[in-house]
Amino acid sequence: MEDSEPLAVPERQTVSSGTAWEAKYGYTRAVRVGRHVHVSGTTATDSRGEIVGEGDAHEQAQHIFTIITEALQKLGSSLTDVVRTRTYVVDILANGDKVGKAHGEVFKDIRPAATMVEVSGLIAPGLLVEIEVDATLP
Repeated sequence: MEDSEPLAVPERQTVSSGTAWEAKYGYTRAVRVGRHVHVSGTTATDSRGEIVGEGDAHEQAQHIFTIITEALQKLGSSLTDVVRTRTYVVDILANGDKVGKAHGEVFKDIRPAATMVEVSGLIAPGLLVEIEVDATLP
């Protein structure tokens, strides 16, 4: 058996949202390890923690994709690298199509694997959708 060099451990990079929730619950907005980027469940809140688009699932989803885009860019990635999305929707009958439309606006040419499920509620009242994505860099 030949001696071989130890496997290199991929560098871990993170991007923080800056919210108190990260420290309190022990997570970060996004993590990149090697070629893989994972963006945590993201909701439609602004830098003060206020809900953006209250009562409007389409507007909330659009805002979420803006946040996700920024996180991906900070880790050297982009929406074109996204291979999977997971979407959690409060009241899928009322909001699923609105959220799906926003997803389609962003990913119509990228076409990642996608899941949308209904949940009974999210971290704060007024939030209608939460989205997470996984990306793989070329």
